[in-house]
Amino acid sequence: VDEIDALAKEEIKKVVGESAFMHTKVNQWTSNVVEGCLKRLAALNKPFKFVCTVNFVQKAGAGMHTASTALWDSKVDGKHTVQWENNTTQC
Repeated sequence: VDEIDALAKEEIKKVVGESAFMHTKVNQWTSNVVEGCLKRLAALNKPFKFVCTVNFVQKAGAGMHTASTALWDSKVDGKHTVQWENNTTQC
């Protein structure tokens, strides 16, 4: 789990860094982060399938709530959430 946290945060920081939130960049940021994370996860050569979802929101004093659902085998499947932020953006 720590390895996944670090990997995801490194990819987000590489793509967004300290850039100010710009709505026009969110689609590209999202694509780049997802692609980078999935490539690095695949390179770990673990016997898992990975799904990567990214949400960017401008920090404007409001909270961000997300929800998701999935059907899986609780004996072998799981979910992990990574949070990241800079001065103007939450992910």
